Amino acid sequence: MTVPDSAEDSAPRRLSEPRDGLPAVIDRIQPLLEWCEAAAAAPEEPVAVDVERASSYRYSARAYLIQLRTRAAGTALIDPLPFTVPDTLRRTLQGRQWVLHAATQDLPSLAELDLHPDELFDTELAARLLGMERVSLGAVVEDTQQLVLAKEHSAADWSKRPLPESWLTYAALDVEVLVEVRDVLAARLEEQGKSRWAREEFEHLRTRPVPERPAEPWRSVRGIGALRSPKQMAAARAMWERRDEIARHEDLSPHLIIKDRSIVAAAKAATLGKAAFDAALPPQLRRKDTWWKAARSGLDLPAGHLPRRAQAVYPPPHKLWPKKHPEVWERYLPLREAVGELADELHLPTENLITPSLLRQWVWEHAHAEDEDAVRDQLRALGARPWQAELVAPVLVRTPLIAED
Repeated sequence: MTVPDSAEDSAPRRLSEPRDGLPAVIDRIQPLLEWCEAAAAAPEEPVAVDVERASSYRYSARAYLIQLRTRAAGTALIDPLPFTVPDTLRRTLQGRQWVLHAATQDLPSLAELDLHPDELFDTELAARLLGMERVSLGAVVEDTQQLVLAKEHSAADWSKRPLPESWLTYAALDVEVLVEVRDVLAARLEEQGKSRWAREEFEHLRTRPVPERPAEPWRSVRGIGALRSPKQMAAARAMWERRDEIARHEDLSPHLIIKDRSIVAAAKAATLGKAAFDAALPPQLRRKDTWWKAARSGLDLPAGHLPRRAQAVYPPPHKLWPKKHPEVWERYLPLREAVGELADELHLPTENLITPSLLRQWVWEHAHAEDEDAVRDQLRALGARPWQAELVAPVLVRTPLIAED
């Protein structure tokens, strides 16, 4: 690994290879136990963690490669497919701080393997709280370490076996300096008085439950709003269900089978007959009869089994407020502006100070702001972390809820 002579170097240098050389992929229990033994020699050390998935190619979001690194044990590239993750690894990782970048992407895959952090540090979230303009891993490494991190294989099919050496090098470098990045960001958070904010955010990420599967996941098809009739929606629902069945069985990303826009276009034409339906599908699409059969199963449903309008969301979409709820819109505008000004003063994105949806729900539910203690409790009840509620509540209290003429 090439390391700058000092942090004063103005030109970042490329991080091209792991400092200890590229480790062999661990696809057997014994090498993994040896790594665990080495890591256990320094149980207080944080562990850098990363996961490579194949979500653009496969149905599941399972981990196809797990990267771990501690100073004592070095880097481990673990292929979790050939064996069951042993309890020894779980015990080795217990009690440590896990350092990840964009933890929300990796924690669900790790949870599927019953791997859960006891403490978390998210370098992407830390960078957001520090107001850094760019928060990708490459940008944060360059800012904190003066190193350029290659990102050529971020969208690769990590289910491929064997994995090419260049991919493995990329994977190893993702955790190569992650702990060092944490050290710099943690110092900056302390300097800016944001350490408590970060701890509360990290704990929120660590403990928040896995989102439940929607009751009607087919409604997430992009462009579904273009379908107006119940029969068209029934055709789209049946096509989505068939796609999901095929994707699950063949372990393929649903969009590799048929794209959302093709489902919508075909469902829209389905009521006009098979010829129109086929013409709406991409010419190269296979299994056209399969999709027509699925669409017909939806079209032929009795009226009582056709999809109903989607349940109204709560609160109503804020885009409708100016026309349908002008009094709420008038309350919302000055509060949104005031919260944005506070975020600018604190040098962090507004959405990290308080999520827009949470602010909108508070405005929808409260025509008047009470005292700060009450507003803090209200924000906490809606999901704001303590630090967010403490900072935002005074703004909501002192800002007039009704815009002046």
